[in-house]
Amino acid sequence: MTRKMLQFTHLHQRMPDKRAAAERRGDFGEISETFPTPLAGEQSSRCEQCGIPFCSLHCPLGNNIPDWLMMVAQGRMEEAYGVSAATNTFPEICGRICPQDRLCEGSCVLEQSSHGNVTIGAVEKHITEHAFTQGWVKPVRPAAELGRSVGIVGGGPAGLAAAEALRRKGYGVTVYDRHDRMGGLMIYGIPGFKLEKPVVERRVDLLAQSGVGFVTGIAIGKDLSFAELRARHDAVLIATGVYKAKPLGIPGAERPTVHAALDYLIEQNRRDLGESVANLDARDKDVVVIGGGDTAMDCVRTAIRQGAKSVKCLYRRDRANMPGSKREVTHAEEEGVEFVWMAAPDAITAEGVVATRMHLGMPDASGRQSPVAIEGSAFTLPADLVIAALGFDPEDVPALFGAADLAVTPWGTVVTDTALMTSLNGVFAAGDIVRGASLVVWAIKDGRDAAESIHRHVSGKVSQAAE
Repeated sequence: MTRKMLQFTHLHQRMPDKRAAAERRGDFGEISETFPTPLAGEQSSRCEQCGIPFCSLHCPLGNNIPDWLMMVAQGRMEEAYGVSAATNTFPEICGRICPQDRLCEGSCVLEQSSHGNVTIGAVEKHITEHAFTQGWVKPVRPAAELGRSVGIVGGGPAGLAAAEALRRKGYGVTVYDRHDRMGGLMIYGIPGFKLEKPVVERRVDLLAQSGVGFVTGIAIGKDLSFAELRARHDAVLIATGVYKAKPLGIPGAERPTVHAALDYLIEQNRRDLGESVANLDARDKDVVVIGGGDTAMDCVRTAIRQGAKSVKCLYRRDRANMPGSKREVTHAEEEGVEFVWMAAPDAITAEGVVATRMHLGMPDASGRQSPVAIEGSAFTLPADLVIAALGFDPEDVPALFGAADLAVTPWGTVVTDTALMTSLNGVFAAGDIVRGASLVVWAIKDGRDAAESIHRHVSGKVSQAAE
């Protein structure tokens, strides 16, 4: 069915149906359904087809959003998939986990004019899910093999995006990862209620069918030296991500009731994958999660599903100043999470988390108001399980790899030039290990950009050798 655009004047915004909170609390399945085709077309037809598409401008990948919205509205689904896949390696994943309210949808002109934004993320998910059912999503088949190889350290979104782009150009690609599965935080860090694991595994399978080699359970610098890795390949990409938890830095942080967010999430994700894991869960416990980002939301919502007695999120600023997705906060509240705003932890004791009430003072360097303690306002939140979700720092990559000449910043991220090459010739880096803990969509962009830079570098070496 072909639809006219600019239908926002009489078609109201509609999100995909969500399962009821009482139902979704009982499992780790995704909470939202995929748009049925007619509804996806209707919602796409609401697009204003702006002369300056702010949605695309605020998408890290520069997705051609108005174009594929128009194609969906007109029933041109295979073309819509082609346009979507041209700029995004994993559109069905971004459609599920991108914070659209902070990116494309938050920049939609309709959102600014009070009509309610176009539901871009849900349509993006619909396009690729429909493409999979129709058999349009196929393994990469390069036009010619180049006889050159690239080694990628890290099987997360940056590494996999680079692998796909390089394989498309005809490179032999091998991805090395210390974990037993590819996918990085998409597999181990993001809960199934946001991203079910078969969605990621389906993409990994396609890459394997494309000829990308995967080596799991291998630690560079331990099981394979970095020097040997470089000798094996014409170029190397470091895409390890950042996994080290930021410390709480308060008395009692080493108590056995305190756990890092990623340790907690990895255990549950391994459980969902059918593995037998240690008994780190929240059943029948009073849980306090410290932090206000998306990882904190993942933790509180996981604790609810594990059957916690109570789940509280302690955050030192107010709701308006939370760094995480506002939608995730809403989902958490629907599922029974209690938020303790404007409070910061002082210590962890046998009774729980000792905290102090805060008020917002002068803006800090980032422009956000700094939280200031209110004297005499201390209180205690009972807690049998405390989860620290304050973000992630890079590991010491030069030490891990045995590569002392690999330059890093004072924060531990790997230094690169504008082409994403590190201080070592032929060694590139992309994703969180360069920019710090960030979004999957930025990692995808970095991986694709790194692939282009690697191609130019290797092509240049081949040309010089031929002269």
